[in-house]
Amino acid sequence: GRIDLAGEAIRLGRVLAALMPDEPEVHGLLALMQIHHARRKARFSGDELVLLEDQDRSLWDSQEIATARTALERAIALRGRGPYVLQAAIASLQAEERIDWNEVAALYGQLAQITRSPVIELNRAVAVAQAGSTEQALEIVEQLELADYQYLHSTRGELLRRLGRTDEAREAFERALALARSERERRFLERRITEL
Repeated sequence: GRIDLAGEAIRLGRVLAALMPDEPEVHGLLALMQIHHARRKARFSGDELVLLEDQDRSLWDSQEIATARTALERAIALRGRGPYVLQAAIASLQAEERIDWNEVAALYGQLAQITRSPVIELNRAVAVAQAGSTEQALEIVEQLELADYQYLHSTRGELLRRLGRTDEAREAFERALALARSERERRFLERRITEL
């Protein structure tokens, strides 16, 4: 039969947490995996990709999210502020009924300082846009050196679309489409281009 790799990773995470009960990053990683696993059924509708804001939250496993938050609380109680704890805190906020995007952006800012990752900065830009500052988000995106990264171009396209800069948005989405490897993502981007 098929192995549930995510489920197996969570099982191993629980074992590791039992072996290292005072290590906040272990609890943070476990919480992060559980929250993502809890939302898996809502990520796709048939063969179509579903964005977070459009997901049917009734498909989320609320018990698994609650369990993840217990692990996150343990990590925070241990004064954890490492990358996994921060990512779990972001995922937990994104699982709230009303997402505090300003707080998400602030946590991504902390994570970016630790990791120095342009991909994390891209995620921060998305949170900044969701908090209502589309132009500021675009400024962040324009400074990132991720020329061959599909999600930079799809994010840039979405920001330009929101700002009414349709021709530039189309070019960005077309660049993302050229870089896309997943058929689901290709269909999503093709739909975005058609809607412009």
